[in-house]
Amino acid sequence: MKKFIFLLLTFLAFAKGNSQILDPVKWTTKIEKKSDKNYLLTFNGVIDKDWHMYSQFTPDGGPLPMEVIFKNQKGNFNLVGKAKEGKTTTEFNDVFGVNETFFKNTAQIQQEITILNPKNSSVEVALNYQVCKDACINLEKKFTFTIPAIAIAKVGEKVVKTDSMVAEAAIPKTAISKKPETPLQKAAIIPTKPATEKGLWSIFFIAFLSGFAALLTPCVFPMIPMTVSFFTKQSKSKAKGIENAIIYGVSIILIYVILGLLVTWIFGADALNALSTDVWFNLIFFLLLIFFAASFLGAFEIMLPNSWANKVDSQADRGGIIGILFMALALAIVSFSCTGPIVGTLLVQAASKGGIAPVVGMLGFSSALALPFMLFAMFPGWLHSLPKSGGWLNTVKVVLGFLELALAFKFLSNADLVLQLHFLEREVFLAIWIAVFGTLALYLFGKITLPHDSPMTHISVGRLLFGLLVLTFTVYMIPGLWGAPLKIINAFPPPIEYSESPMGFGSSRSEKPTSVLPNGAKLGAHGIMVFDDYDKGLAYAKSVNKPIMLDFTGFACVNCRKMENNVWSDPRVLSILNNEVVLISLYVDDKRDLPKSEQFTSKSTGSEIITVGDKWTDFMISKYKTNTQPLYVLTDLNGNSLNETTPTMSYTSVDEYESWLKTGISKFVK
Repeated sequence: MKKFIFLLLTFLAFAKGNSQILDPVKWTTKIEKKSDKNYLLTFNGVIDKDWHMYSQFTPDGGPLPMEVIFKNQKGNFNLVGKAKEGKTTTEFNDVFGVNETFFKNTAQIQQEITILNPKNSSVEVALNYQVCKDACINLEKKFTFTIPAIAIAKVGEKVVKTDSMVAEAAIPKTAISKKPETPLQKAAIIPTKPATEKGLWSIFFIAFLSGFAALLTPCVFPMIPMTVSFFTKQSKSKAKGIENAIIYGVSIILIYVILGLLVTWIFGADALNALSTDVWFNLIFFLLLIFFAASFLGAFEIMLPNSWANKVDSQADRGGIIGILFMALALAIVSFSCTGPIVGTLLVQAASKGGIAPVVGMLGFSSALALPFMLFAMFPGWLHSLPKSGGWLNTVKVVLGFLELALAFKFLSNADLVLQLHFLEREVFLAIWIAVFGTLALYLFGKITLPHDSPMTHISVGRLLFGLLVLTFTVYMIPGLWGAPLKIINAFPPPIEYSESPMGFGSSRSEKPTSVLPNGAKLGAHGIMVFDDYDKGLAYAKSVNKPIMLDFTGFACVNCRKMENNVWSDPRVLSILNNEVVLISLYVDDKRDLPKSEQFTSKSTGSEIITVGDKWTDFMISKYKTNTQPLYVLTDLNGNSLNETTPTMSYTSVDEYESWLKTGISKFVK
């Protein structure tokens, strides 16, 4: 009966043309026996046209990543690794400044489990995910997998189960467990691929440039003429010298690619991806980069044990391909003090993309490192055009140290954003970067010297031009302290909202001092006074006799941020929001638990309302018959909609939004 009522309400809402409950992903599931105790659970989703659903591996600070939650796991079954995903797409999101990973058209999730309790015949799973188009929807789908006797008797036999085309979140669990099973066409299993080919090419290119940077360090550059001369003198012919040099270059590539393979094999293709969004991982990597930076700046040398180099070097005298391979390994060990920090940074950055990215990264890095050795062996005359080793090599190393130092604070910022400590807000982050790059500019201009620098009577034209470029970048960042967007580096600092002055310090816009804000209010986007508690906002609206604008939004709703950035910022709209309405923002992805006394089961959907976000989602669905964000509603002080023809508004243009606001406000009776 509840299901019938829910479908009827959905149909009526759609027929009215105002709003509707949307369910852009239709799921089917199946269970397959892999061994006596192991089963593979598969979720196949078909996503409506133009919609996309976010992956488990979308990083923190961006849209909501998918969660695969097992309700009755304890004592009944264990998970074998993390849930694997089918084909995904990765793109940069300029609103949140992160690389978001999502599904388009189809989605597949697979999780292997090991049964611990044979008496338990069911596995209860919930998928929590965000799906977006012009609006965003946060959904929870519940599934119950039954382990039937027939599946236990015959290894490999598949038992198939499908879900209704209606959102499972709206159906009581009892209805799900009794649902009849229907056949499912076989779906091809797509290997996990959390990054696109475009993403892998960008990793290769960045790693390739990093390899060239490592090449121009004091540990590597002087070895080019020494190594090439060795091959040309020891070889019986020019052709043999070229052959040996090519083998040497290929050996360098193999050593680093094997290192990438080891990282992928030891940690798993997806484990490091998930780890990269962990608070402790970001803190540890922050400290590691500070350590690397200090080494590059001259505080100390990071070196592998000399015994390693001696043992490998002794093997290089064996000659032949084996000897050349050990020569390449000796290069990797001897140059570790310069290449180690770069390789470490690349490995973690690449591994955070998942899949074969560490291998691709090491391929790019080692190719750049090996290429000069091969080319100069083929054309020994080019050696005369090489610049002489000198103090400039240490300058390259120091510049890399400053870059490592700046990058370190990105990882500290990630941890701070996840914990919402507001320790490293946007202004503090930018101040640190301005200090780092400003000091780098002074170093390049010769105003600062470090331990291993050579005495300098003048600076070269190239160093001067590079110093001017760094100084220009430093000056560019300064307005960011007062709220400038800094689009060139948007992916690195925290978002504008995560700052001491979200509306911009010293802004001429109308602002309300926080000291005089009413109870429960705070300053939101563009300095607009906003409540996030409905009762407190309603009480204030009654006290000032103004209409209410309900803003159903989400912390991870990209289209909500676009509306705030592009529409709310317009002077016409901003004036209305500041002066003519009371804004109440209700976050549907607020994960804070409600007090036990306030938790309930929704009459509209049958779902358990446990968190603050659940409460506002249920409010939105039960009262306005829609589940999309952003959703805006203008109401009077009794909760009645003021706009008769268009009670709700979503993602739209400035003109339409302004007209909708003015129409609703004109209906408010003071």
